[in-house]
Formats: sequence, C-alpha cells, structure tokens
Amino acid sequence: MADALAAGTPVPAAPQVSRSVRLAAHAAALTLVPSGLWRIAIALGWDSGFTDEDLRPENFPGEGSPYLIGLSLFAEALGLLTLGLVHRWGEELPRWVPVLGGRRIPVSAAVIPASLGAVLVTLITLTGAFGWNDADNMGAAGSPDGGHYWLMTACYLPLLAWGPLLAVVTVAYYRRRRRGR
Repeated sequence: MADALAAGTPVPAAPQVSRSVRLAAHAAALTLVPSGLWRIAIALGWDSGFTDEDLRPENFPGEGSPYLIGLSLFAEALGLLTLGLVHRWGEELPRWVPVLGGRRIPVSAAVIPASLGAVLVTLITLTGAFGWNDADNMGAAGSPDGGHYWLMTACYLPLLAWGPLLAVVTVAYYRRRRRGR
C-alpha cells in the first residue's frame, strides 16, 4: 500500500454501503420508536387503557416509571447499534474511545452479536405476535380494548420487522467487510 501511495496510484476504497442497506439499518432502529413512545407515555401518566393492578393509570407516574422509561431507552440503544453496521464507527472505534480508539473492529465482533440478536428478536416478536390475544396477554382482563387496543397493537407491530431488517443489514456488513480486506 505504501508503494501505491508513493507511486500516486489511488488506494482502492472499501466497498460502499448501498442505499437500500442504509435504509434498512435506519428502519431497523426506527422500528422500536413507537413501542418506546407507548411505554414512555404510560410512565408519564397517560391512560393507556390498562386497568389491571400493575398498569392502572393511577400508578403512573410512580415507582414503575423508571423501569418503563429505562426499558424504552435500552431497547432504542440496541436498535441504534444497527447503524454501526453501515457507518464507519462500526468498522473502526472512534479515536475518542479510551485505550481502544482507532482500532479496527473484528468482523466477528459485530456479526456474531448482530446475528444472534436478529434471530432472538425475530423469535421473540413472532412468538409475541402469535400470542398477542392470548388470555395471558392482550386477551387478559384489565388489558386495553377498543381504541387503546388498536393503538397499542399499531405501536408494537413495527417490532416484527426489527429482526429481519437487522439480519439483512448484518449480512450486508459481513459481505462488505469480507470484500474490503
């Protein structure tokens, strides 16, 4: 590579991320926003239609609020990690990171957790979708009904796309990084 630079020959650039893969990464991160907003609204005292003991509107804001807000922020942080699969910071740690800054991220260090995450999220969301109306879930007494039911369903429905979108972005990351060696 030093010879190429000295001779004025351009160094081949790493393969670029396609527009469709970038869109898939951003969509994956955005799939968590509606359910997070739903939980945060409950934590702040919005009447979500729940009447069971734990989620009654009069319990919020209250001691369960930090849990709902924390869960929403944690889930969104996981979703935002998908963006690392299409941005430079997912290939090389930023220089400001103590001790490790500037080092390349091994392909397997990103692909293995992302692949496991895609599989787990897909299984969890599909299981949740098939059991959505069971007696232990939204079919239980005290669960939202009517407009609240449909709003909650609409807020959680995008989660079904999270796992498959993450899988697509992970495969693209793996292929791009392997070609860029």
